[in-house]
Amino acid sequence: MHIKILGVFVDTLAAMSANSQQPSLDLEKVDSSCLNSASTAVGELHLLDDPGEWASFGKPYGEPGAQAVPAEDVQVWESQVALDGMYCATCALTIEDALRAVPGVRQVEVSAAAKRAKVVWSPDKVLPSQWINAIEKAGYQAVPANDALARELRQAQHRKALWRWLLATFCMMQVMMYAWPSYSANPDDLLMEYERLLRWASWVICIPMLIFACGPFFSGAWRDLKQFRVSMDMPVALGMIITFIVSSIGTFAPTGIFGKEVFYDSLTMFVCFLLTGRWLEIRLRDRTAGALDAVLNRLPDSVEQRQPDGGFVRVPLRKISVGDVLRVLPGEAFPADGLILAGRTQADEALLTGESRPVSRGEGERVIAGSYNLTAPVELQVEHVGGQTKFAQIVDLMESASTQKPRLAQLADKVAAPFLIVVLMLAAASAMYWWSESPGQALMVAASVLIVTCPCALSLATPVAMLTSAGTLARQGVLVRNLQGLEALASIDTLVFDKTGTLTKDGMEVSEMAVLNQSKAKDWQGLAAAVALQSRHPVSKAVAGFGVALAVEWQVLSLEEISGQGLRAQVQKANDAAVSMWVRLGSKKFAGTGQLCSEKQAVYLAQEISTQEVRSLALFELNESVRKEAQQVVTALQQSGVDVQLLSGDGRQAVSRIAAQLGIERYDAECSPETKLKSILTAQQAGHRVGMVGDGLNDGPVLAGADASFAFGKAVPLAQAKSDFVVLSDNLELVLQSILLARKTLRIVRQNLFWSAFYNAASIPLAMMGLMPAWLAGLGMALSSLLVVLNAARLAKPSTFAAVQLSARASLQTPGVVALAK
Repeated sequence: MHIKILGVFVDTLAAMSANSQQPSLDLEKVDSSCLNSASTAVGELHLLDDPGEWASFGKPYGEPGAQAVPAEDVQVWESQVALDGMYCATCALTIEDALRAVPGVRQVEVSAAAKRAKVVWSPDKVLPSQWINAIEKAGYQAVPANDALARELRQAQHRKALWRWLLATFCMMQVMMYAWPSYSANPDDLLMEYERLLRWASWVICIPMLIFACGPFFSGAWRDLKQFRVSMDMPVALGMIITFIVSSIGTFAPTGIFGKEVFYDSLTMFVCFLLTGRWLEIRLRDRTAGALDAVLNRLPDSVEQRQPDGGFVRVPLRKISVGDVLRVLPGEAFPADGLILAGRTQADEALLTGESRPVSRGEGERVIAGSYNLTAPVELQVEHVGGQTKFAQIVDLMESASTQKPRLAQLADKVAAPFLIVVLMLAAASAMYWWSESPGQALMVAASVLIVTCPCALSLATPVAMLTSAGTLARQGVLVRNLQGLEALASIDTLVFDKTGTLTKDGMEVSEMAVLNQSKAKDWQGLAAAVALQSRHPVSKAVAGFGVALAVEWQVLSLEEISGQGLRAQVQKANDAAVSMWVRLGSKKFAGTGQLCSEKQAVYLAQEISTQEVRSLALFELNESVRKEAQQVVTALQQSGVDVQLLSGDGRQAVSRIAAQLGIERYDAECSPETKLKSILTAQQAGHRVGMVGDGLNDGPVLAGADASFAFGKAVPLAQAKSDFVVLSDNLELVLQSILLARKTLRIVRQNLFWSAFYNAASIPLAMMGLMPAWLAGLGMALSSLLVVLNAARLAKPSTFAAVQLSARASLQTPGVVALAK
């Protein structure tokens, strides 16, 4: 009866902990296929070979967003799977090796911190069931990393870890109770018969603990031993086996060389401490490295769909399609992009637009997938689903980042395996040294050396902190496309800004138009607008808006956008196909002549006579204003030791005016993307760490060439962004705040690495000297990994980013050096 009650309590506690951040669901209304999807995927892998299932946990490789062709016609797929059974970097290396050995698997990235794998594979050579089966043969479990399956896997991990910890704790308490008489009794007070009975009782109790609670350590060690690999499980399993065998020999042969003392109490204590640390680590990693999952897994598992009779029935999310009418309840995320047909509510769109405050959405207005319905039920007509939504693009970027390995993490992974080999050698040397004094003591010293080591903490030091920071930034509207960018961002000393759409507002407007032939003014106004409508650049938007009503009179036959210069197009009159010509719209260098010239910022329209000759038609003078926070952000960056520069493709007068207004001393105008890239490479060759902030439209090579780069998501489709960070709003303060958080992240990474190195440097000699018993070694090992994760967890606290914001805003208002948030 007590065991049944305990089981119910454990299951309830594990379920609550696994689902604490998920919206509640009425499970009776959820389709049974949705509820059993995880078990089906694990038990019947061949179901994943259906091309119709591939899009649920992957996408065509190199094609973020929409699938333009049927799944079975895609040549290469990129899939994401969630993993179970892995705890350290060597586990990740084992999975990578197992997958790379499968013919047809082209690329693999596995993150031990995120417990995810990205697999790039060719459907004509391999199917999902085959490469997932390779993972399972290596000793691990893999399920498609979509919402329901990932949550079910996390819940199972919590439940198993909690059961193992409870069993180990119970065994420890019982064995300690049996060991107490031998510690407290005076010599000759405890008869040998009673001591043997207590030893036998402890031996019996340790067996289920070793089989169930310690099972993952033994299976992992055996798996790695078969593959001639040394992992974190190996020294721990050896330490357990040595301690148990020595104690068993002392139990069976109390008069032999190991009969003086048994160590069941030390064995059960260090197993309990180790499993306590592992369970807490799983919980904390869900809040830290799992912060990305909290962002990715925000779509509901099921939705209420209107039926032909007008009623609503809850169906799995994968069954909805364009044109369906859904009812979205308060607290649920909108499952698709669509139009509200009935009701009015407040929506939280912070992740998708960068707008931190809830926005009102009512009948006739559109909502976007992944945003939250906050206040009232609404009926929604679906317009875009799956890969067609902006949320899908965000998921693509973040999933890619979650499996990346930063440089420091790669270095730690390389060190881990050689370190473990050295530890095995030190354990053997310790046993040999102590053997002459006492064989039992010698083996226990060796066990302590094996148990106390913790390269796991070293391997977790970097990725857990960086994934936590990436999740924190994502919740604030900054997407991290490249985890390595966080390390680079923390160390930049030069930050280069583009001007238009970055330091200045997107909302430019034409203030004046000049033409040589006034009778043609309307024609050239419409012609310029027709060409400008083909581009997303802020300048093009201004010209298009100026003459959009007249653009219908012109037809654009072909168009070429020349990065950093402008647009070249073949046009004709809409009602006269015989009138056709090539025109240029862009910078003075590209489309200007001496016939029309302006000292202000202007866009030039010219007819192309030849590749070397153009004839001026019109120019459009522009008004633009800097962002209200730009001045303060630039000043704060300069005070923090960052050299701020301005490189722009616009005219020198316009660029110099903006530079003077913002206090930027180093600037250059009329820069092509090649010129900008050359400037950045020159600074890097001089030893500078250079960051770049651009609009992402024509700065692709520059953003890719910088050490760390930002693009503003409103200016460019996310799938085309080449930057390390994508800012979803227009707020420049987020650039400053990201730099401050990156510095804090790198400081925490260094603290973790220092602690891991210091812990091993101090604990291994103590264990070799016989000053650290096995139970204390187990406690030290558990606390080492736990401390690393706890330190990284500080980055996930809302108060941490609030402190970073406060520090940044204080620096915007108060002169002096920018203080990093503590």
